[in-house]
Amino acid sequence: MELSVALIQQSPLWANLEYNCQIIQQTIHQTDADILVFPELATSGYFFTSKEDLMPHSIDVHCDICKTFHTMAREKNAIIVIGFAERDKDTLYNSAMLLFPHEEKPIVYRKTHLFYKEFLCFSPGNTGFFVVEDTAKDVRVGTMICYDWRFPESARTLGLRGADIIVCPSNLVTDVWHIAMPCRALENKVYMAVANRYGTEKVGDEELTFKGESALWGYNGAIMAKALPHGDAIVYGGIQPQLTRSKSFNSVNDIFRDRRPEMYV
Repeated sequence: MELSVALIQQSPLWANLEYNCQIIQQTIHQTDADILVFPELATSGYFFTSKEDLMPHSIDVHCDICKTFHTMAREKNAIIVIGFAERDKDTLYNSAMLLFPHEEKPIVYRKTHLFYKEFLCFSPGNTGFFVVEDTAKDVRVGTMICYDWRFPESARTLGLRGADIIVCPSNLVTDVWHIAMPCRALENKVYMAVANRYGTEKVGDEELTFKGESALWGYNGAIMAKALPHGDAIVYGGIQPQLTRSKSFNSVNDIFRDRRPEMYV
């Protein structure tokens, strides 16, 4: 069975939670796909350097906004992944909400590896890497966020836990990820879906430019669909999750079975 994937490339407004959430709702309403992936921190914007500045634009996963997004996932019968600044009491996490139509509540992944000045606002994620299965769609989804890609262990953990597709909400500011993402797909035989933002944000004298080019890679590392570096875009691609589950590539070798973890220390 083929599933459709939509990668949403947008440029959230910095520190404008209400507007960004309205745009997300409009986009969900207008987009027909089995899996929708939004960028990292799509609800708040990215470049904050203090918890005090970010806190008013963070949300609790049990809030009405998240409930609305989850209701839309049920109505669309779609898996929706949205990057957001998560507030848990006095702690902030760079998180992604995973909205599955048949789950009772949102599932949250908290970014494991913090990039650059994120430590000024966020605590390191404590959820670990996990995979969620949607039995109705017969797909197993793993999640990482942006800088997590730098660490092969992130994608390998998700692959070993059965992911068919790794979704990666991102705010990428470098170019080397274009090299790594197809490697992560190939070395784990999984689809890799990166929803990246574009545009710039400035704090004081420092400006960050986000690189766009949201993309979907196949389990053989081949590019399947890609957006331009600038501008709103929805990148569509089709995946066949069942094709990722045998890790053999010839009559003898299997990339997971052939591992020798005792030699990797």
